[in-house]
Amino acid sequence: MTAPAAGRRTAVALVVPLVAGAAVSVALGVYGGLHPPTGVAVNIAGFSSPQSVKAWLATVVVVLALVQLVSALAMYGKLGRSPAWAGPVHRWSGRLAFLASIPVAMHCLYALGFQAFDLRVLLHSLLGCFFYGVFVAKMLLLRKDGAPGWSLPLLGGLVFTALVGLWLSASLWFFTRSGLTF
Repeated sequence: MTAPAAGRRTAVALVVPLVAGAAVSVALGVYGGLHPPTGVAVNIAGFSSPQSVKAWLATVVVVLALVQLVSALAMYGKLGRSPAWAGPVHRWSGRLAFLASIPVAMHCLYALGFQAFDLRVLLHSLLGCFFYGVFVAKMLLLRKDGAPGWSLPLLGGLVFTALVGLWLSASLWFFTRSGLTF
C-alpha cells in the first residue's frame, strides 16, 4: 500500500467515530440548552441530597477511571510486561464507570440543563458534552481496522482529562462547600 493510500485509509477510519462523537456532543449541548430544567433530580436513599449523590457517584467514576488509566498503561506495556489481568480489569472498570456516570449525567442534563451563569458552570456544561462525545468516539474506534495506533490512547486520554475536569468543577467544588457528607 502506498503512503497516500495508507493516509486516506487512516483518515477514513477516524472520520466516522469523530463525526459521531461530535454529533453526540452537539446534541447533548443543544438538548441541554433547549430543555427547560425540571429541578427533578436523581436521589438515592441514604444520601442527604441529590447533589451529594451526584458528587459521590462522580467520585466513584473518577476512581474507576484511575483504574482504567493504570490498566491501560499495563496493557500498553508502560508498567513493564503486560499482565493477563490488565485487559479484563480495563474493560470491567470502564463498564462500571460508564454505568455509574449515567445517573450523574441524567441529573445534570435533565434537572439542570446546559447552564452558563458563571465560568465554572459553563466549563462543567461544556466538559460534560465533550466527555460523552469523546467517549462515543473512543468506543467506536475500539474495533476499527486501519485506525492509527496513537488514536485510541489519545481519545482515552481525552476521556480521562474531561472526566477529571468534570469532577474538579462539580464534585470537588461541592465537597469544599459541604464537606464529605453523604
